[in-house]
Amino acid sequence: MKRFWHGWHARHTANSPAIDGLYTAIVARGREPHWYLAGGVADTMDGRLDMIMAVLSLVLIRLEDDPRGAAPSVALTEMFITDMDAQLRQSGVGDVGIGKSVGHMVSMLGGRIGAYRNGLAAGDLRVALMRNLYRGVNPGEAAAGQVTARLGALAHALAEQEIAALLDGALP
Repeated sequence: MKRFWHGWHARHTANSPAIDGLYTAIVARGREPHWYLAGGVADTMDGRLDMIMAVLSLVLIRLEDDPRGAAPSVALTEMFITDMDAQLRQSGVGDVGIGKSVGHMVSMLGGRIGAYRNGLAAGDLRVALMRNLYRGVNPGEAAAGQVTARLGALAHALAEQEIAALLDGALP
């Protein structure tokens, strides 16, 4: 399982070198052990994907305020798609299933962005996290509270972060 996300940078084709560092930071943040140990996120391929998508979603929500438009968000999303394509191929998914699987992941990402945006607007990510990160399985109050607090803090730090610094890979 560790190999699933390890070494992704060697396998993907950068769509935008200017934000390659940001994508690297997102994946690294999503792989931090505390999410899985103290936070109760499943330490599985799906759990790691869900955690990376949670961090990626918060970054993409922050980039909605980019005065340059959607180009950075599009480039970041394309990096995610390229990475997922490579991960699926490495896991043995054939060409026939790749498009459908990647399409499903992109749809999942879109749903999560909407759910996390709504959660942030309401001031509580817990409902979105229970559905999208924990997939309806309650990990316990301490674990859910830890992840809710850390992702909430990340969202707050992202809101304070200059977009130029973020695009340079400085994930708070």
